[in-house]
Amino acid sequence: MKNQACIIGVGQTGLSRNSGRSVQRLAVEATAAALADANLPAKAIDGIVPSPVGPTAEDIMASFGIADARFTAVPHLGGAGSVAALRLAALAVAGGQADVVLTFVARNGRSGARVDQRVAVAMPGQQFRTNLEYPHGMNTPAQWYSLLCRRHMHEFGTTREQLGAVALTMRRHANLNPAAQMYRKKLTMEEYLAAPVIADPYHLFDCCLETDGAAAVLVASPEYAARVGATPVFIEGAAEGHPDSADDISNRQDFFNTGLTKAAPRAFDMAGCGPEDVDFAMVYDCFTFEVIHQLECAGFCKLGEGGEFVAGGGIALGGRLPVNPSGGLLSEGHLGGMNHIVEGVRQLRGRCGDRQVPGATRCAVTGWGDLGDGALAILGTA
Repeated sequence: MKNQACIIGVGQTGLSRNSGRSVQRLAVEATAAALADANLPAKAIDGIVPSPVGPTAEDIMASFGIADARFTAVPHLGGAGSVAALRLAALAVAGGQADVVLTFVARNGRSGARVDQRVAVAMPGQQFRTNLEYPHGMNTPAQWYSLLCRRHMHEFGTTREQLGAVALTMRRHANLNPAAQMYRKKLTMEEYLAAPVIADPYHLFDCCLETDGAAAVLVASPEYAARVGATPVFIEGAAEGHPDSADDISNRQDFFNTGLTKAAPRAFDMAGCGPEDVDFAMVYDCFTFEVIHQLECAGFCKLGEGGEFVAGGGIALGGRLPVNPSGGLLSEGHLGGMNHIVEGVRQLRGRCGDRQVPGATRCAVTGWGDLGDGALAILGTA
């Protein structure tokens, strides 16, 4: 699949705590922005890959007057779904099933259904969650994923200050991004450490934002991109993976053998490169530890070394591997990771102003979802 598909258009709405608009309207706005970016009419879309939560393919078709779609699919990988959707779109294009595939996420994640309501519908293993975990207060990702963080602290000595380095780095990046929810809102280590507990060891600033907004991406073949004069960003590799015991965390034998551990080698092998060849990464930072965790799972750090890497400035702009120059889910906004793909494309096009990664030609985009599903895409300009 290497370089047989490329991203030709991206679009994103404003990010807020209360959009005042329906999720259908948000999806239309982001799609229209992606179409304008690619200089395409809506009728060019003949494939649609929506998020499992939110507007459907049919909603988009009706809104834009699209008479038919040759390809539709829905990935069920939670927060890994956006990267998995990009992979599905690329497979459809490479296999001749569609010419232009739209994938998008639209949500009123702050003013509408909150995270506890969303996961109750979408997460696997609900029979176990409802009867065995909910009675003990373990009913949101903060509680479930905190187990992984605490285990990492126990085995490798990871500290709250190292988690704080992730939070502060994402905030500094967001302070360079006028579109970020946390733009111009500073954060100090003292404020981070003094914040209220959410699910020990996670405190307030360890947790991602809840956001209203939408993001959309258009995928086509390189030949199609050349024909319409679009600026392509190539999908060099993309893969998904699932952990052992895919519907559970607490009884997993190896907490750190996740879907991303399996997906990353597949994606890098497809792209013909390794972690050392990546200029920056867009990491699914639903919680601070998940940046450390996924850097290790994807091979950017050895297991147990992620804490020191982030604390030493490795993920900052100017560091060895800049992570989430936009501010990420922690400080830009949470659109299920689709905004990470949008930022990756804009960075590779060199259009990010003060937060631009100089000379970037390749990035990795990770996805983390459900109880350890993982996905990785390698994007490049070559």
